[in-house]
Amino acid sequence: MLKGKRNKAKTNNNVTPFIPEGDFYYTKGVEAFKKRKFDIAIKWIQKAIEAKPYFPLYKCQLSVIYTEIGAYHQANQLLTDVLQTGEYVDCYYLAANNYAHLGLLQDAKKYAQLYLDKKPEGDFSNDAAQLLDFIKMEDEEEENLALEDEDELIILQETAFYHIENEEWETAIPVIEEIMEHFPEQKLAVHDYAQALFYTGKKEEAMHIEEDLLEEEPNNLHSHLNLALFYYETEDPAYQKHIQIINNIYPMHEEQKLRIAEVFAKTANYTLAYERYQNVSLEQAKRRISYYKWFSVTAYKTGNPSKALRLWEEGLKRHPKLSEEEGPWALKK
Repeated sequence: MLKGKRNKAKTNNNVTPFIPEGDFYYTKGVEAFKKRKFDIAIKWIQKAIEAKPYFPLYKCQLSVIYTEIGAYHQANQLLTDVLQTGEYVDCYYLAANNYAHLGLLQDAKKYAQLYLDKKPEGDFSNDAAQLLDFIKMEDEEEENLALEDEDELIILQETAFYHIENEEWETAIPVIEEIMEHFPEQKLAVHDYAQALFYTGKKEEAMHIEEDLLEEEPNNLHSHLNLALFYYETEDPAYQKHIQIINNIYPMHEEQKLRIAEVFAKTANYTLAYERYQNVSLEQAKRRISYYKWFSVTAYKTGNPSKALRLWEEGLKRHPKLSEEEGPWALKK
């Protein structure tokens, strides 16, 4: 009996433990994805990424799943991560597809063309070409059918932009309301409207608007941005949850990059803000008085007073109204 036990123990010690590699997790994730069990697929692919964090295929597959469930910002964040560590050409088409779903057709056009330039005979070449044809038809239709409307929209958007940048909230509201009434497809106007309501004292109404929008679309970046600000301003610690979500989003669109940096600055997350401002295109930013104000505040608060002064002086040259502010050194928060 004793001899048998020893042999059994020896046999058990020789058993090779099963340690799944990333490919195993990936295969399981793809199987779940094909069965449209998206939650399970996400968990398996995330395990594959943990096993091989620098293998681009896994992140691209996860981005495809996010695209399938409508989480386009999360999908593009993964694609951005891949492109930052190397060039995986398929990412350009996948990003183009996501931007098309978001209605950002010029960004979609840019990335679809990049894919075709780099991989003209690739697996997605026909899809990319079809997407470009679709965008071209959309552009032509808009040019032919809505030139006057487009001019009106541009005037309204520029007017609203001016009042928002100068924090003229009362004046901004009727302009934004006109955009919402005549151009309901302009979804960003609702977020501008909520912000204007908040800063004219209608704080609860503004928060309800964004909370309802977020319930309908949990990955809505602009709702997370506004709610982070609203909760911070009302001293509600719930703002931290939205900051954590925003901190995991790295958009390719310049306007979104600017907005994230500004929200970090306005919520006193200066280190995060400084990192984001470093990646903003100056061409896009220099027309904004808020860029010079909040980037200079960020620089000052992160121990860069000379940079803060340079930004402030440049801002004064481009936007004389900035002289009405006291300067980054005067901000108490």
